[in-house]
Amino acid sequence: MSISLLSNTYNRQNWEDAEFPILCQTCLGDNPYIRMMKERYGQECKICNRPFTIFRWCPGARMRFKKTEICQTCSKLKNVCQTCLLDLEFGLPVQVRDEALEITDTIPKGQVNKEYFTQNAEVQMSLEQTPQPYGQLAKAQPPSDVLMKLARSAPYYKRNQPHICSFYVKGECKRGEECPYRHEKPTDPDDPLSNQNIRDRFYGVNDPVAEKLLSRYKELPQLETPEDKTVTTLYIGNVVDMDEQQLRDHFYQYGEIRSVTVVPKQSCAFVQFTQRDAAERAAKECFNKLVIDGKRLTVKWGKPASAQGTSGRSGEGGIFETNYEPVPGLPTVVPMPTSELKTDFFGLSSSNAAISAATTSFLPPPPMPPPDLGDYTSSLSYGHMSMPNANGMPPPLSSLRASVHYPSQDPSRVGSTAAHGKPNE
Repeated sequence: MSISLLSNTYNRQNWEDAEFPILCQTCLGDNPYIRMMKERYGQECKICNRPFTIFRWCPGARMRFKKTEICQTCSKLKNVCQTCLLDLEFGLPVQVRDEALEITDTIPKGQVNKEYFTQNAEVQMSLEQTPQPYGQLAKAQPPSDVLMKLARSAPYYKRNQPHICSFYVKGECKRGEECPYRHEKPTDPDDPLSNQNIRDRFYGVNDPVAEKLLSRYKELPQLETPEDKTVTTLYIGNVVDMDEQQLRDHFYQYGEIRSVTVVPKQSCAFVQFTQRDAAERAAKECFNKLVIDGKRLTVKWGKPASAQGTSGRSGEGGIFETNYEPVPGLPTVVPMPTSELKTDFFGLSSSNAAISAATTSFLPPPPMPPPDLGDYTSSLSYGHMSMPNANGMPPPLSSLRASVHYPSQDPSRVGSTAAHGKPNE
């Protein structure tokens, strides 16, 4: 600590004493029962060099301990987290936010001027009843297209992982799974992301993370407007646990809506406008920046009706393509019947006479007479079966039915006779 508690009473009055830090959701962690360690005037702010109250905590299981790096005054000046120095609203670096909102940095970098600036800023912020952004950030324009496309809609807890174990890189770590550090190979040392500076992050200059995000924004795909003017339907993807009324409440501002169809099985929806201008306005305003109920949704144009007629099932963009390659070895497609065959169910027309004659010519042959076995047949016992007639033909069916005999028809086997002892009671 560069300034003693007894050296200067005036500077000691400007030291910061807080009860709770200013943190983003990512640095705070997903544990609702988090425990923090507080130390008054335990460290100097890395921006203004004034002592402040530091907080230290563990954001979750298998995560590294984190602590505050800058004071709350510097955090309020830029509206950033005290630990990661990212914007509290969008989760982006200061350089990306200032460039998107066209904000110029006015905070002095000299020691004396910086101390005078922070003292005046503390007085102005103390007069405000509700916490608000300070300076040009409070008068900035609404969020631009860059911020809506690059902003994070959910916390990124991977940033809280422990650092890489240096002994594991050397092959000398003997802790195994008990090691609190990560056992992974380090990234390329020439990677610009490996050279990050807190002061550059705070002032928004030469930030490698911001430059990477801005280059990614330039490479984002653009939504192409279909040439067919009859297309007024937008495809909305990633629709999970969302009803039709929520989509109507958001898209009605762009124009009159004809219908809203939600497909829960495919997690998508289709919003159809009555006019093409309204659909184009909605597609332009919502592409890559539509967030409803904390969920980022994808917006695309629907397919025209001509493309839907040649498709199988509906899906992304309106249809799924079904142009599959033919499988070898399968039978060919059976041709459709003619109009005459469709109406002639019984083959009674004159045109089908030849077909009916051909079908009647293929009758089954008559039964052949049994072979002559001579006296051998008389020595066999055929039970109740009747032998063929003298003509060689089998007996009629009626005679066969009359000669059928079942054991249950025998009166001697019925239980009511005396042969079985006592009658049934």
